[in-house]
Amino acid sequence: MKEPLRLRYQTIEFGNVDIHVCTLRDNQQFDDPNDVALKLGISSATWPLFGIIWPSSMVLAHYMAVHHTAGKRILEIGCGMALSSLLLNQRKDDITATDYHPEVGFFLERNTQLNQGKAIGYQRLDWADKTSDLGLFDMIIGSDLLYEDEHINLLADFVHKHANATCEVIVIDPGRGRKSKFSRQMEAYGFSYSHTKPEHTDYLERPFKGHILRFWRGDVESWPDQPVSIEP
Repeated sequence: MKEPLRLRYQTIEFGNVDIHVCTLRDNQQFDDPNDVALKLGISSATWPLFGIIWPSSMVLAHYMAVHHTAGKRILEIGCGMALSSLLLNQRKDDITATDYHPEVGFFLERNTQLNQGKAIGYQRLDWADKTSDLGLFDMIIGSDLLYEDEHINLLADFVHKHANATCEVIVIDPGRGRKSKFSRQMEAYGFSYSHTKPEHTDYLERPFKGHILRFWRGDVESWPDQPVSIEP
């Protein structure tokens, strides 16, 4: 008899704001009875990875919690549990989310409702998809995206395709050894970049060994850089 999918409910605090999320209980969960994910190339071993809030996702959300986003059209790619999208949605930002996994949309809708937020625009798509109609964005964010060497060019091409002439890109990399190659590819698309360590990660159980990869082109540096806050 197949074990039922086990879920976990948790609340993550960002200052005075609580974000409620339903996730998979752990990375041992699996539920693909009709082989929908398998036909997309997602194995049983990698199936549950979308449904966990990983350290990189936490770092991105905490970074975005105090980052200036007002008036920007924002895209979260490889969103998984979409913690940053849920947070920015509470701030009434213009946020769109994407992922490749077939179950992400269901969890995104469920978690948006848990937080009593407006519907978040979502598309399931592949970075290699040449027909995407997402449009252009002022800010593109994501966490732990560079799993394989082939992702370097795919991700850079995807970002370039959907970035406005003036655009900021923020990627949290946990230290998979591909940040320099990815940064050089982004530089070829006209982006300047910086790699920094997050300053405060006491919300994580273990020290974070990765970096915040920030890319920008156009007049991004004229955007307000003072910290912002979100109201409950």
